[in-house]
Amino acid sequence: MSLKIEIHSFSYKKGGIPKDNSGNGGGFAFDCRGILNPGRVEEYKIQTGCDIGVQDYLETKTEMPNFLELVKNIVSINIDNYIGRDFDHLQINFGCTGGQHRSVYAAEKIAKFIREKYPQTMVTLNHDEQPQLNS
Repeated sequence: MSLKIEIHSFSYKKGGIPKDNSGNGGGFAFDCRGILNPGRVEEYKIQTGCDIGVQDYLETKTEMPNFLELVKNIVSINIDNYIGRDFDHLQINFGCTGGQHRSVYAAEKIAKFIREKYPQTMVTLNHDEQPQLNS
């Protein structure tokens, strides 16, 4: 049995922390609202965390790179533990105000990190406010 890791980006204003339907009672919820919001910059308002301009902004003008390094360390502890104990589910959520920029970017980057570091896991990525981006 492989570990299924469910990653969500979400909006604190719209839907709140996603429900964990696995029966395990939830997982991580990381609050991205402490990171400068590219959504307040006119040229990025209609973009998402998947757009290059938003990504460049988050990587060069904010604390997002430091934030994600800490997240990688924290989730790795649990993933290593869960794999060792044959657990089957972990949920990781990233929230911001609108669920469009910061949380989408963070969810995408952590999904990529986990897929590369833990290829034996099954990662699903859900952008709760941006369903057109789900993979």
